[in-house]
Amino acid sequence: MSESPFLYMKKNSKTVLWNDSADPKELKDALTWGIVGATCNPVIALTALKADQEHWVGRIKDYAKAHPTATDDAIGWAMVKELSISAAKLFEPEFEKQNGRNGRLSIQTDPRNFRDAKALADQAVEFSQLAKNMIVKIPVTSEAIAAFEEATYQGVSINATVSFSVAQTIAVAEAIERGLKRREAEGKDISQMGPVCTIMVGRVDDWVKVGAEKMGAKVDPEILEWAGVAVFRHAHKVYTERGYRTRLLSAAFRNHMHWSEIIGGDSVISPPYAWQVKINEMGITPNLSSVNEPIEARILDPLLENFPEFRKMYDVDGLKVEEFTHFGATLRTLRGFLQSVNDLESFVRDVTVPNPDK
Repeated sequence: MSESPFLYMKKNSKTVLWNDSADPKELKDALTWGIVGATCNPVIALTALKADQEHWVGRIKDYAKAHPTATDDAIGWAMVKELSISAAKLFEPEFEKQNGRNGRLSIQTDPRNFRDAKALADQAVEFSQLAKNMIVKIPVTSEAIAAFEEATYQGVSINATVSFSVAQTIAVAEAIERGLKRREAEGKDISQMGPVCTIMVGRVDDWVKVGAEKMGAKVDPEILEWAGVAVFRHAHKVYTERGYRTRLLSAAFRNHMHWSEIIGGDSVISPPYAWQVKINEMGITPNLSSVNEPIEARILDPLLENFPEFRKMYDVDGLKVEEFTHFGATLRTLRGFLQSVNDLESFVRDVTVPNPDK
């Protein structure tokens, strides 16, 4: 097709495109093919800082000089905030145009607080005040469900992350509904709030593949590529039937189907910049109602029959709230995010305490 497939989607469906990046250079590029928001996490933030190392090393030095008692950890988070504020400015026109529903930049709460609902809610409020168009990520752990309600009640637009299952998306949507209803009951404004719940579709695929490897399961490898799509489509069906005011968001791409096979709903798709470039080069003409199509029995049945972990992610009641934190895909992702916080601190330390042997 002659135009970007993303622009084609934007013109012809309710599904919108965000960008899984906070790098201003990438975001400016992606604005040309129709992004209306962006997502970020500790890994992505560190990557963006390293991509413009000359600038950020200078900023770290300046900040450390101005704040001589600041820890390397505190300096690192100060840089993440600066990066996020800068990226958010790019989306202010879209934010105004869409009255807060889009035009937002995601910033993620400290993953070390994943067991502390109050700390998560308090930091969500703090981060939401960095810019008028911030949306704040909180991981969907067992302990964090209360934070979704409280932060929403405090007026924060939430992006639920570290989420892989229909059960998690339901718990998030119900908690956000409670928060919205509390605000409405007190006459507080919700007109510019735009909550979303992420399904890390690629990490759904990853976790099913881990299970297949451990079990030595003999199935067509193609089937495993549909696991995340199947979970997203099922969650979308539930959200539509129940009328939740939270939108679903697809992230953690592993193949183009994590975009092309879930289009048509009032939802968000947030591929990394590299995947957006790749999809543009592919020139795919997407099916604009793919999210509403049932998964073929030849794909869904083997997934349900052979992979108990997939059933946990697919079924409405596949996971109990108290199981969220210790679900395998959750633990894998949390460990990655926790490591990225350590890596951010190390990045700062290499500036504040340079290695004299190099």
